[in-house]
Amino acid sequence: MMEEKVKTNVEVMEEVKELKRLIDYQDKAVVSKMLLNRRSGNITLFAFDENEGLSEHTSPYDALVYCVEGKCEINIGGKLHVLSEGELIIMPANKPHSVKALSNFKMLLIMIKESSQIVASYH
Repeated sequence: MMEEKVKTNVEVMEEVKELKRLIDYQDKAVVSKMLLNRRSGNITLFAFDENEGLSEHTSPYDALVYCVEGKCEINIGGKLHVLSEGELIIMPANKPHSVKALSNFKMLLIMIKESSQIVASYH
């Protein structure tokens, strides 16, 4: 079996890094930086300027959003959630969601791509 190659856009492998310093804000923009990209999922860091956001959309994968800095509103399926630094929320697959920065806001997005194979559970 061939080993899956790790793809990364920043030098974070086997080094301690501070998430807040890995990405900078840009005026009136949403900036993203892929930290890790694998077939099983990916990890992306985002920086949102205040009042910027991502319009409503869906994803076929479950995703965990961790608030690294600032404050945002996340609307999932019509229900509004406010996240502050250190908080997280899981957005279920195929459920409409949107993100709006209430202040300068950084988030870590961890997307899990589900396999269609049956996974054994070991205790």
